[in-house]
Amino acid sequence: MTEHDKGPRTIHGGLDAPVKRIMTEEMAGKVRARMKELPRLKLSQADLSTIRRIGDGALSPLTGPMNKDVFYGVLTDERVVSREKSYAWTIPIAFPAADDEVKSLSGKKEALITDHAGNPVGLLEIEDIYDFDKKVYLESVYGTERTDHPGARIVLTDERKKLVGGDVWVFPEVYGEMSASHQLHPVDSRKLFAERGWERIIAFQTRNPLHRAHEYAMVVAVERLTAEGKFAGIVLNPLLGELKSDDVPAAVRMETYQALLDNRALGRGDKDEALWEKTGYDINDQFVLLGLDMKMFYAGPKEAIMHAIYRQNYGFTDIIIGRKHADAPFDDGSPIWGDFDAQEKFKNLNGSLAINNLNVGFAAFYEELGRVALMQDERVKDLKPTTMSGTKLREILAGGETPEEKFMRRETSSVLIEYYKTLEK
Repeated sequence: MTEHDKGPRTIHGGLDAPVKRIMTEEMAGKVRARMKELPRLKLSQADLSTIRRIGDGALSPLTGPMNKDVFYGVLTDERVVSREKSYAWTIPIAFPAADDEVKSLSGKKEALITDHAGNPVGLLEIEDIYDFDKKVYLESVYGTERTDHPGARIVLTDERKKLVGGDVWVFPEVYGEMSASHQLHPVDSRKLFAERGWERIIAFQTRNPLHRAHEYAMVVAVERLTAEGKFAGIVLNPLLGELKSDDVPAAVRMETYQALLDNRALGRGDKDEALWEKTGYDINDQFVLLGLDMKMFYAGPKEAIMHAIYRQNYGFTDIIIGRKHADAPFDDGSPIWGDFDAQEKFKNLNGSLAINNLNVGFAAFYEELGRVALMQDERVKDLKPTTMSGTKLREILAGGETPEEKFMRRETSSVLIEYYKTLEK
């Protein structure tokens, strides 16, 4: 990243603006008028997130699900071609189809895309219908022949064996009231970042309520750039799409994040007070919450690249990549990847990627310091970290007890305690 290269990132694929495949009201009206004559393709809840992100350009340069050549090309080469140049792309995207759907789609040029309940979502201009080689897909995306992990389970429990490629148009009403969950389209997030005047815009992704050590990754990242003289913003950018069944629901997590924001609690006790006094503003002045509805694959290093692509299209200049990014272990608890394989993946790309990865190590609370610090920090090399497993923390919260502040902010734990109470009823 060069000194003059500041502000929101260029669109992935070398485009001048994010892809826009959301129907105008006029187009939507014409499609609705002929819905009854169109064959139908039903999407899963997770793929609804994907079509929304194709529609608003978060998955630029895609204009729809990939055809066969592009899909299997990504599995082999980890890239897409746009404007005659190669761009990094590590997980292919297409929509599965059931046997009866394939029969109705065959020979047709268009299909009505619906959600699981049959409600219209969009229009698919059919380009390709092809076999889904799940074995090839899983071994490429996850780097293992084993299938006892969440990513493989998502694929193998889905009986559909065909994929459909083409271009999509999305009905505008599919997006609902995005502001209620702090969501923005890429054109709007880019506008927000420009209005804030930030030179560097950092995304922090999570699908969990924040532990204090987890939160510290944001503090480290924004302080690192601020200390370099950059006017930087930090955006908590949690996932809102369909997640694992044992994840805390998005609405509850968003309440915890909002409490952190409203109480200006980011970095409390852990931030570099001298740095922020020198800048004349506080870390919480640079803190924004934006949700992101996207499909999770639990694919570790390869998914980290996809997360970066999303964020680049939203206008971020940097994404925090920490320990075990997008990680989910084998069912026996053993790891699929190394702790920092996602960070290493950014060094070995087969195409361009403009966003910068900000690597952050593991953090913990240190009694002698009275604060959280990175475990590789020189100040703690002879000190013993105080840690607590996620399982133990959940047990404390579920029991109605408040964890010590060294592990979790009270703003966060109070919301979670109320949530766990509802599970008892």
